[in-house]
Amino acid sequence: MPKKGGKFIAGLLAGGIIAWVVRGFLKTTKKISSVGSRSRRKAENKQKILIELKRVDKIRNDDVQSLLGVSDATAERYLSEIEASGAIVQVGNKGRWVYYKLK
Repeated sequence: MPKKGGKFIAGLLAGGIIAWVVRGFLKTTKKISSVGSRSRRKAENKQKILIELKRVDKIRNDDVQSLLGVSDATAERYLSEIEASGAIVQVGNKGRWVYYKLK
């Protein structure tokens, strides 16, 4: 017959394993939900760009940065993705003279 101390240690080990598994599950769930919220925010930001373009005739990278509070690279990525979807067209090749308008 096992001693009481053995049952206690076995209980601690089992509890520790359960806590470790639950913690791993919660971390994974948090990562999945943050990815979902990130893509949702990205879609919302692209929609804001399109709404702004309906309000004004043209939009530049700097305008998107100010509108959304994002970096230059993020603004450029959003505009490129919207352009690839066929909703907007780029006018100009590069630099400060580039702007986008609705197709």
